[in-house]
Amino acid sequence: MIDFKKTEKNLYLPKTTPSVIDVPPMTFIAVDGRGDPNTSAEYAHAVELLYGLSYAIKMSSKAIMEYVVPPLEGFWSVDDDFRGSGAPISDKSKFVWIMVIRQPDFVTEEIFESARKVLAKKKPGLDTSLAKLVTFTEGLCVQVMHIGSYDDEPATIAALDGFAIENGYVIDIDDITRRHHEIYISDPRKVAPEKLKTVIRHPIRKK
Repeated sequence: MIDFKKTEKNLYLPKTTPSVIDVPPMTFIAVDGRGDPNTSAEYAHAVELLYGLSYAIKMSSKAIMEYVVPPLEGFWSVDDDFRGSGAPISDKSKFVWIMVIRQPDFVTEEIFESARKVLAKKKPGLDTSLAKLVTFTEGLCVQVMHIGSYDDEPATIAALDGFAIENGYVIDIDDITRRHHEIYISDPRKVAPEKLKTVIRHPIRKK
């Protein structure tokens, strides 16, 4: 049973002090949307869709390996002038997100489409057309493990960006392809807010 959190600890279990990493190409199922993740029906639908498709692939006869479904991830921006650096977000309805779940390398477009059909029959209320299979190369980034509530992230983000700048990098966030990235190692339904583990990753480039 392969668990990426264990086999690729550099990607999923960084230290609580910032570090630089070059993230390789990976395949994801992705759903785009916007709105407050705490209250948005669109967000809830996206997460249900991602897990539904991911487990349909895992349980498929075409799955050539046994593996743990990787954690939920999100690429975030805001439809204003937000560019990171630890600034708190007061109006979460302005969030623009791409929620994703990583897929093993054997997952092709054919396998993805097969899973889409299976899920559509099982849960006809889900709009499976919103999901897509994408390969994304994040490249050079700075990352850190944040321990605590999502609302307490700004201080960690400020330290993360400060580390990058002090070491000769520029934060390379935009609102198109290079976004604030979070990987949700903990399940907030099962873990107290002060104990949540979230990988925070920002794209960078050399000055």
